[in-house]
Amino acid sequence: MYAAYHRDRRNQLTHHFGVPLIVFALLLALTQIPLGDVSNLPISAAMLVLAVLLLAYIVAVPVTGIFTAMFYVVIFALVLKVAEQSAPVIWSLTAAAFVVGWIIQFVGHAFEGRRPALTVNLLQIFMAPPFLVAEILFAVGFERQLGETLLLRSVKYLPEKTA
Repeated sequence: MYAAYHRDRRNQLTHHFGVPLIVFALLLALTQIPLGDVSNLPISAAMLVLAVLLLAYIVAVPVTGIFTAMFYVVIFALVLKVAEQSAPVIWSLTAAAFVVGWIIQFVGHAFEGRRPALTVNLLQIFMAPPFLVAEILFAVGFERQLGETLLLRSVKYLPEKTA
């Protein structure tokens, strides 16, 4: 479904900027929710959510999942640096990244001429990061069979005039 809503190259490009900003914002916000300590390591809601998502991605599509984990590790390292700042800085950056990320997404969907996939199925929001990683893998020649499978499955979600 996600592929059918992201066929325009300009939309795809905007998502490569908007999605990381949104992921950054959400993870930064979730670092502010402490869950306790494990062996003197403070655990936050961000760590829990990240662990669950990465496990799901790696189990579902191993190669793409591993590369998606690397994407998240880079963003999370930046999140942890920013999370050391004062609360006003943290929340200002969270809000700014979240709003700018969504504006970029909606601009992309204006190019696409379709509303975002998550407005039809909210679970699509979790598909964005691994799908963006998959697009990069497809572009450099990896995971071709997965790309073909996704393209074939996406046809049923295309508008009537383009199917």
